[in-house]
Amino acid sequence: MLNKKSMACRICGKSMVISKAIGVCVSCIRKGDGKALIYEAHLRVRKVFGLPLEPPKDHKGIPCNVCSNKCVIGEGQSGYCGLKLNNFGRLYSLTSSDKAIYYAYLDPHVTNCCAAWFCPAGTGIGYPKYACKNGPEYGYYNLAIFFYGCNFNCLFCQNSSHKNIHSEPQRSINDLINYTINNNRITCWCFFGGSPEPQLPFAINASKKLLEMIDQNRVMRICFEWNGCGNHYLVKRAAEISYITGGNIKFDLKCWDENLSYALCGVSNRDAYKNFEMIANEFKMNDNHPPVLCATTLLVPSYVDEIEIESISKFISELNPKIPYSLLIFHPDFMMNDLPITPLEQVVKCYKVAKKYLQNVHIGNLHLLGFRNMDDFLLSI
Repeated sequence: MLNKKSMACRICGKSMVISKAIGVCVSCIRKGDGKALIYEAHLRVRKVFGLPLEPPKDHKGIPCNVCSNKCVIGEGQSGYCGLKLNNFGRLYSLTSSDKAIYYAYLDPHVTNCCAAWFCPAGTGIGYPKYACKNGPEYGYYNLAIFFYGCNFNCLFCQNSSHKNIHSEPQRSINDLINYTINNNRITCWCFFGGSPEPQLPFAINASKKLLEMIDQNRVMRICFEWNGCGNHYLVKRAAEISYITGGNIKFDLKCWDENLSYALCGVSNRDAYKNFEMIANEFKMNDNHPPVLCATTLLVPSYVDEIEIESISKFISELNPKIPYSLLIFHPDFMMNDLPITPLEQVVKCYKVAKKYLQNVHIGNLHLLGFRNMDDFLLSI
């Protein structure tokens, strides 16, 4: 008899912990099976929010090259992110380099940021140029900038409110800059969401203007947390800003297998690895500068397993085995809320395989398994 978290794969019939949202096990997905069921799963989500099932490729349409989906938007259609529309043959965007759909809030340091275990705000690395204190920046803030819209359609999305594109008004670039200049306790910006890729022109322009206007002696790091599938040129410009300010680019490498990326996220994530490699090669790590690049992977139970983590870890290690990598414990959310929290056994297997290749591996969200910190976790394995 199956327990309440188990069901039979609709392709191979084997009983295991899988999500009803997909109904297909990871082994079948990797083989390329179950594409019709995966199509249906994403169609259900996209219909609810009035978004196209796939990045449009209308040969008579208008191209958008802001992200790797490279939509070609036909008349009356929207782009995959929902932020670009073709109205009577003209491309209309809800965002631009001067306006965006976002909200922002103060997040006290040390935050739950995926980079806090090694970045200047969490450790004081790079003090005094890149950090206010020679240690954790208690008493200071990150300005978290949450963008609406995304170039992915993750069925396990931990921030699915970003799909409600019309729930927030357009906001100007000056709102962010003035707010930050008037609060000298803000020491970094972090763009996230959704994902920043569809609104990168705004993020880059806002960051450049802030750095031009702010006191040059003030610590102000610019960070991005994204899926990594942005326009190559824009990604490089964002990385340059992060590097010169002591900020960090956090790539959420969802999985390695491309079939699994389509199943979990609706689109390919291959460009994430190309952009990751570009930044690793262009902005080399050194002991005199905070790491500008890190990776995270959410350990989705039964799907993002040690096979995926080994491939990702090996890829990163071939660029630089010192690049920080954080494995994040999953909590049930959005369409995959029938899955459990990542089992300890899966976390341990993934951690051990990542450590075979990488020197700096961290586990995020350990509190979900009852651990206080990494030391507690390591003592248990």
